Amino acid sequence: MQTKFQSRPVIGVTLDSEEAGGYADYPWYALRQNYMDSLAELGAVPLALPHHAALADEYLALCDAIVVTGGAFDVPPELFNEQQTSDQVRLKPARTEFEKAIVKGAMQRNMPLLGICGGQQLLAVLTGGTLYQHIPDALPDALEHSTTVDTENAGGKKRARHPIEIVEGSLLSRCVDRDNYVVNSSHHQAVKSVGPGCIINAYAPDGVIEGIECEGYDFCLGVQWHPEYQQHAQDTQLLTAFVVAASRYQQSMRSAGKAMTEAMNDVIGRSGDGPA
Repeated sequence: MQTKFQSRPVIGVTLDSEEAGGYADYPWYALRQNYMDSLAELGAVPLALPHHAALADEYLALCDAIVVTGGAFDVPPELFNEQQTSDQVRLKPARTEFEKAIVKGAMQRNMPLLGICGGQQLLAVLTGGTLYQHIPDALPDALEHSTTVDTENAGGKKRARHPIEIVEGSLLSRCVDRDNYVVNSSHHQAVKSVGPGCIINAYAPDGVIEGIECEGYDFCLGVQWHPEYQQHAQDTQLLTAFVVAASRYQQSMRSAGKAMTEAMNDVIGRSGDGPA
């Protein structure tokens, strides 16, 4: 159900990328349509963000919120002071450099930020956390968190699912109307620890961290599952809360701009009243 806004908030959505081959014989961007469709259905204007780190400030000036998506990539272990220990780690340096700039810029502006799957992991690392590089290696008794090595393409297989428990009093708990429900699961890495100012807001039954959020921000949250599929009412509730936060940011920026314009006009008016 679409929320009625005075003006639709613009939400920047990061893209995945692939090298030449398959779709095109040049490098290409990729993203599932449901990332965009789910936001548009809920009243936002989704805007795809190509990987140009030098343009991060210009992109942010166009946006009222940011979604850092998942995809077929991993966060470089060097970002959390580890050597790569798993041959399952897949790096995309240009994507990571761009998303680092976008996440840091959004947080500096207190712009609403939602990290999904790999986006949640990047948020954790950029705020001082660490990751398990490959869940089966680090946690051999863990639940199945992905049915395939390729976490983005299940190849026709049914995706993994498991319950989560949401931490009472968290922002996430205020976004959804249940403290436990079953989510989709398609990840081979997971957050191991969170940094200062970041808290855990959801766990899987095996103890794997399924959600995080940063304190002191209007909306800075990451989840390990994919709410864009909207498989449950709670997925839609979470995305709706995010879009509402984006609208709130949009209105606050417009109010600040209006106040600044009025102040400047007042200064100009008073200077015009002075002696010639």
